[in-house]
Amino acid sequence: MSAAEDYRKKASTLTYRHQAFINGRFTNAASGETFDNYSPIDGQVLTAIAACDKEDVDRAVKAARTIFEKGTWSEMAPRERKTVMLKFAALIADNADELALLETLDMGKPITFSRQGDMEGVVRTVQWYAEAIDKIYDELAPMGTGAVGMITREPLGVVGAVVPWNFPLLMAAWKFAPALAAGNSVIMKPAEQSPLTCLRVAELASEAGIPDGVFQVLPGFGETAGQALGRHMDVDMIAFTGSTEVGKYFLKYSAETNMKHVSLECGGKSPNIVFADAPDLDAAAQDAGMAVFYNSGQVCVAATRLLVEESVHDEFLEKVKKVGETMQPGDPLDPATMMGTMVDSEQTERVKSYIEIGAKEGATLAYGGKQVRQNTGGYYLEPTIFDGVKNDMRIAREEIFGPVLSTLTFKDPEEALSIANDSIYGLQASVWTRDINKAHKVARKLKAGTVNVNNTDGGDITVPFGGYKQSGIGRDKSLHAYDKYSQLKTTYIELK
Repeated sequence: MSAAEDYRKKASTLTYRHQAFINGRFTNAASGETFDNYSPIDGQVLTAIAACDKEDVDRAVKAARTIFEKGTWSEMAPRERKTVMLKFAALIADNADELALLETLDMGKPITFSRQGDMEGVVRTVQWYAEAIDKIYDELAPMGTGAVGMITREPLGVVGAVVPWNFPLLMAAWKFAPALAAGNSVIMKPAEQSPLTCLRVAELASEAGIPDGVFQVLPGFGETAGQALGRHMDVDMIAFTGSTEVGKYFLKYSAETNMKHVSLECGGKSPNIVFADAPDLDAAAQDAGMAVFYNSGQVCVAATRLLVEESVHDEFLEKVKKVGETMQPGDPLDPATMMGTMVDSEQTERVKSYIEIGAKEGATLAYGGKQVRQNTGGYYLEPTIFDGVKNDMRIAREEIFGPVLSTLTFKDPEEALSIANDSIYGLQASVWTRDINKAHKVARKLKAGTVNVNNTDGGDITVPFGGYKQSGIGRDKSLHAYDKYSQLKTTYIELK
């Protein structure tokens, strides 16, 4: 039996959690409505998922507020909360194989990346924030001997987290781990395309000892469950990852209701700048390909704008094409597969339309551009590379969210910076050079939340992640994420 066949056998025995998880138990949506959850691997229905709406949001928020005010979790001693969170992380680790398989079935990511990348990342994230709980101190202001100024950190209250389908559980963990660590009650709204792992993890949270009402999951659609959460008068914060277009709706919902805190991690059009003096053009090309073809290009930081110094353009582009040849779409359940599916038919058609737009705009289709494996019933697109792209073309300006690379050229660092910064986005950027002075100067002038030097996706949970401009507001990861899930209180005591 092949590894892929073995995974299929395991998949046939899986139990899909398909109901909402509200106040410590699975329950149908109040309306009784459901929607079909399809696997992009073969287009087949996995299960029918509860379609939550306003009434379900009201139930979840009431439970979240009640337990928050009771103090069972929000006022739990830091050491005790840490113990529960570490048990939660351990349960995720114990069930990582099942969670990885659910993730792959749900959104088409290659099983190797689901298991070794996403699930290990989830475990590390929950562990890291758990360990931070009893190591974050409050402050005393320098008042002199006549007064005491205490600066204490308190949880916000009820946090709604609306997360995307490209890294369903990892992006969720970047929200729920620091929010829970800070003492909040959390309501997750997973993307309708990929709710399965969030629902399973809610069960594990309860098993770990997280009190009923502290961690809840409401599957459903953005315009119903998402909007109801965003507009709810008793939700204190929305943490969102997704498109810039949808992120703006949450700002609007906040303004029109209770001015709840809003944190946004939105779109990107990341520039990858390759200078002729890059220390290793082969390594740079390998990274350039992986940076846009990984996860079928469905990555907010995907380095979709490749800026190459003119003198090495031809040589470098040929190297990137060879990377594309090694990353052909395959069966996501085969551990050898490097590139899986698009998430659904809608996203597939969207990306195909951009490939047509690129050709009409006058860019040269240098590689790929076709839908493949259509006999499987799934949604597969091959790596696609455009050359001769100008920065005013739509394929260079708009977030495509697929395996489509736009190649541009530049003559000097000034032109490279001009092209790179000419974007409404500013999530991430990369620079390849052996000149440390050039690297520092260019990095300082790039308008991006993260700048990688001689790599395209560096960093771990210890460094903040977020964007400039319309790539978002606030930061995930690191202790800076902990800040946004808490608020500061000043208590001034005059001594007599």
